Amino acid sequence: MFISFFDLFKIGIGPSSSHTMGPMVGALRFCERLTEFSDPISVRVTFYGSLAFTGKGHASDTAVILGMLGLHPATLDADQVEGLVEKLRAEKTIIRDGLPKISFDPEHDIIFDYGPALNGHPNGMIFAVLDDKQNVLLERIYYSTGGGFVYSEEELEAAQDGLEGGEAFPDVPYPFSNADEMLEMSEASGLSIAAMKTENECVQCSAKNLEDGVLKIWAVMNDCIERGLAKDGVLPGILKVKRRAANIKVQLDEEKMKNSQTYHVCNEWLSLYAMAVNEENAAGGQVVTAPTNGAAGVIPSVLRYYLDFIPDARAENISMFLLTAAAIGSIIKHNASISGAEVGCQGEVGSAASMAAAGLCAVMGGTSEQIENAAEIALEHHLGMTCDPVAGLVQVPCIERNGLGAVKAVTASALALRGDGSHFVSLDSCIKTMQETGRDMHDIYKETSKGGLAVNVIEC
Repeated sequence: MFISFFDLFKIGIGPSSSHTMGPMVGALRFCERLTEFSDPISVRVTFYGSLAFTGKGHASDTAVILGMLGLHPATLDADQVEGLVEKLRAEKTIIRDGLPKISFDPEHDIIFDYGPALNGHPNGMIFAVLDDKQNVLLERIYYSTGGGFVYSEEELEAAQDGLEGGEAFPDVPYPFSNADEMLEMSEASGLSIAAMKTENECVQCSAKNLEDGVLKIWAVMNDCIERGLAKDGVLPGILKVKRRAANIKVQLDEEKMKNSQTYHVCNEWLSLYAMAVNEENAAGGQVVTAPTNGAAGVIPSVLRYYLDFIPDARAENISMFLLTAAAIGSIIKHNASISGAEVGCQGEVGSAASMAAAGLCAVMGGTSEQIENAAEIALEHHLGMTCDPVAGLVQVPCIERNGLGAVKAVTASALALRGDGSHFVSLDSCIKTMQETGRDMHDIYKETSKGGLAVNVIEC
C-alpha cells in the first residue's frame, strides 16, 4: 500500500480541504471534459450531504467559481478571489481558452440540495452541462473524501472494490498497509519508519526532489504560523470570531522577558502555534492539508514546538518528522478515513494528533514500536469526537480543538518514550475502532452542523 507524502500534505487554501479545495478540484476536473463541446453551454453544480449543509460556511460556492475559472488551490492568490468572484457574478459568463462559452450564474446554477446524500460519500457533488433548452448533455459525479482527495463516481467505486480485493498501488519496496506490517518490515529491514517511507517515495521521485518537496511543505506550514501570529481582527462569517493568536503571542513574549520557559508556558506556545494556523485557515489563507484543513494546525505546531523548545533539536530532523507522520496518516486513510463528514472530527484532529505524535516520537529517538505506540495513544484519546462546526464555519470549536490536539500529541509521544513500545491496544485496533465508531455516529455529528455545539450555541 502506498499513498504519497505529497497526496497527504497538499498546499491549498482554507477554510476546508473537503468543502473548499475539493469542490475547486472537482470543478477543474469537470472543465477538462468541456473541451468536447463547441456550441455555447450552461453549467449547473449541485451539492449534496455535508457539502450542502455546511457548504456556504465552508465557501464551497466560491471554490466552485474559482475552479470553473481555472484556478487551482495550490497556486491561488487569495487577494484576487473577491474580484474574480464578483466579476463572474456580474457577467454570469466564463470565457476560457479551449472551452466553449459557458453560461454560469452562481446565484441560480449552484444548488445546495438538503435531501439525502449521494450513495458514494457524504461529500458529493454533481456537475451538469445543459443546452439552451436546459437538456442535460453531460453529467458527472465527484466525491470530496477529505484532505483534498477528489474521486469521480467511477474512481470511488473502483477504490472501494480495491479495498476488498487488494487496491492497486505503485510497486514500492515497503508496501505496508497497516501498522503491524509496518513494524514487521521495520524489524526485518533494520530501517526506521521514515527511512522506509523515503524508499517508497523515491520510487516516484529522486531523493533530492523528495527532500526539497518536504522542506517546501514545512516552509508553507511555518509561514502560515507566522502569518497567524502577526494578524488580528475578525474572521469572516456571521460569528464574528476575533483572532486571538497575535494577542496571546504578545502576552507570552512579555512573560518570556520575565520568566524562564516552564513546561506550562511551552504548552501555551504549542497551542498558540496551532491556533495561528487555523485562524489563517478560517480566513481562507494558504495552508497545508495535514491531513485536512480542519486539522491543519496540529502537525505544524508540534514540529515548531520541537524546533523551538526541545534541547538539541535539529533542523535536519524536519524530514524525519514529516515522513514518519505521513506513514501513519497513510495507514489511517487506507484503513479508515480522514473525513469529518464520514467519521467525525476523530478522523481529522484525531488523525493529525496521531501523525504528529509519531513524528515527534521519531525525532526524539523513539523506536518503531514506540512511534506506533505514540500514534495509538493520540488517536485513542480522540475516539468518538464529533464534527459539529457552529454555523458551518471552521472556527468554533475547530481553532481551539487544534491546540488541544497538539497538546495530546506531545503528551502521547512523551508517554510512549517512557515505555518500551509494548502496549495493550494496537494502532490497527484503534484505527478499526475509529472507523466503526464513525459508521455508528449519527449524521448530525458528522460535519452537517445539525447537532452538537452547532445547534446549542447561540449565533451572535
